[in-house]
Amino acid sequence: MNNAKMWLVVKPTVGVPLFLGAVAVGSFAVHVAVLTNTSWVSDFLSGKPIGSGMASASMVLPEQDAAKASYSASAGQEVLITMPDGTTAVAVFKALDKVASN
Repeated sequence: MNNAKMWLVVKPTVGVPLFLGAVAVGSFAVHVAVLTNTSWVSDFLSGKPIGSGMASASMVLPEQDAAKASYSASAGQEVLITMPDGTTAVAVFKALDKVASN
Protein backbone atom coordinates (compact mmCIF):
# COMPACT_ATOMS: atom_id res chain seq x y z
CA MET A 1 0.00 0.00 0.00
CA ASN A 2 1.45 3.33 -1.07
CA ASN A 3 0.08 5.51 1.75
CA ALA A 4 -0.07 2.95 4.57
CA LYS A 5 1.62 5.27 7.09
CA MET A 6 -1.23 7.80 6.73
CA TRP A 7 -3.39 5.57 8.96
CA LEU A 8 -0.87 6.04 11.79
CA VAL A 9 -1.94 9.73 11.87
CA VAL A 10 -5.61 9.51 10.86
CA LYS A 11 -7.86 6.73 12.11
CA PRO A 12 -9.61 4.79 9.34
CA THR A 13 -12.94 5.35 11.11
CA VAL A 14 -12.45 9.08 10.52
CA GLY A 15 -10.46 9.13 7.26
CA VAL A 16 -12.60 6.80 5.13
CA PRO A 17 -15.95 8.56 5.79
CA LEU A 18 -14.26 11.93 5.36
CA PHE A 19 -12.80 10.87 1.99
CA LEU A 20 -16.11 9.38 0.77
CA GLY A 21 -17.99 12.47 1.94
CA ALA A 22 -15.60 14.72 -0.01
CA VAL A 23 -16.14 12.61 -3.13
CA ALA A 24 -19.93 12.83 -2.71
CA VAL A 25 -19.87 16.62 -2.22
CA GLY A 26 -17.63 17.09 -5.26
CA SER A 27 -19.86 14.90 -7.42
CA PHE A 28 -22.97 16.78 -6.30
CA ALA A 29 -21.31 20.12 -7.09
CA VAL A 30 -20.40 18.96 -10.61
CA HIS A 31 -23.95 17.74 -11.28
CA VAL A 32 -25.46 21.02 -10.06
CA ALA A 33 -23.07 22.98 -12.29
CA VAL A 34 -24.01 20.89 -15.35
CA LEU A 35 -27.74 21.30 -14.70
CA THR A 36 -27.53 25.06 -14.21
CA ASN A 37 -25.19 25.81 -17.12
CA THR A 38 -26.75 23.69 -19.87
CA SER A 39 -30.23 23.50 -21.33
CA TRP A 40 -30.07 20.09 -23.00
CA VAL A 41 -29.54 18.08 -19.80
CA SER A 42 -32.82 19.20 -18.26
CA ASP A 43 -34.59 18.44 -21.57
CA PHE A 44 -33.05 14.96 -21.62
CA LEU A 45 -33.94 14.21 -18.01
CA SER A 46 -37.55 15.33 -18.46
CA GLY A 47 -38.01 13.26 -21.63
CA LYS A 48 -38.31 16.18 -24.04
CA PRO A 49 -36.52 16.21 -27.39
CA ILE A 50 -33.08 17.71 -26.95
CA GLY A 51 -33.09 21.39 -27.89
CA SER A 52 -36.83 21.92 -27.45
CA GLY A 53 -36.38 24.16 -24.42
CA MET A 54 -33.41 26.02 -25.83
CA ALA A 55 -33.89 29.71 -26.22
CA SER A 56 -32.38 31.31 -29.25
CA ALA A 57 -28.81 32.36 -28.70
CA SER A 58 -27.35 35.52 -30.10
CA MET A 59 -23.82 36.71 -30.43
CA VAL A 60 -22.33 40.01 -31.47
CA LEU A 61 -18.98 39.71 -33.14
CA PRO A 62 -16.13 41.76 -31.66
CA GLU A 63 -15.89 45.30 -32.92
CA GLN A 64 -13.55 45.58 -35.87
CA ASP A 65 -12.34 48.47 -38.02
CA ALA A 66 -14.86 47.55 -40.70
CA ALA A 67 -18.54 46.85 -40.18
CA LYS A 68 -19.75 44.55 -37.46
CA ALA A 69 -22.38 41.88 -37.90
CA SER A 70 -24.43 39.78 -35.51
CA TYR A 71 -26.18 36.49 -35.85
CA SER A 72 -28.64 34.47 -33.84
CA ALA A 73 -29.30 30.75 -34.02
CA SER A 74 -32.03 28.56 -32.66
CA ALA A 75 -32.21 24.80 -32.37
CA GLY A 76 -32.54 24.33 -36.15
CA GLN A 77 -30.07 24.53 -39.00
CA GLU A 78 -30.89 28.10 -40.03
CA VAL A 79 -28.95 31.14 -38.86
CA LEU A 80 -30.29 34.69 -39.07
CA ILE A 81 -27.53 37.19 -39.92
CA THR A 82 -28.08 40.89 -39.24
CA MET A 83 -25.69 43.36 -40.84
CA PRO A 84 -24.89 46.80 -39.36
CA ASP A 85 -27.17 48.58 -41.85
CA GLY A 86 -30.14 46.52 -40.65
CA THR A 87 -30.40 44.11 -43.56
CA THR A 88 -30.87 40.47 -42.66
CA ALA A 89 -30.10 37.19 -44.37
CA VAL A 90 -30.72 33.56 -43.52
CA ALA A 91 -27.94 31.00 -43.87
CA VAL A 92 -28.93 27.32 -44.06
CA PHE A 93 -26.48 24.62 -43.02
CA LYS A 94 -26.78 21.22 -44.70
CA ALA A 95 -24.90 18.03 -44.00
CA LEU A 96 -22.65 16.77 -46.78
CA ASP A 97 -23.47 13.42 -48.35
CA LYS A 98 -19.86 12.61 -49.15
CA VAL A 99 -16.60 13.81 -47.74
CA ALA A 100 -13.86 14.46 -50.28
CA SER A 101 -10.75 12.40 -49.74
CA ASN A 102 -7.25 12.91 -51.08
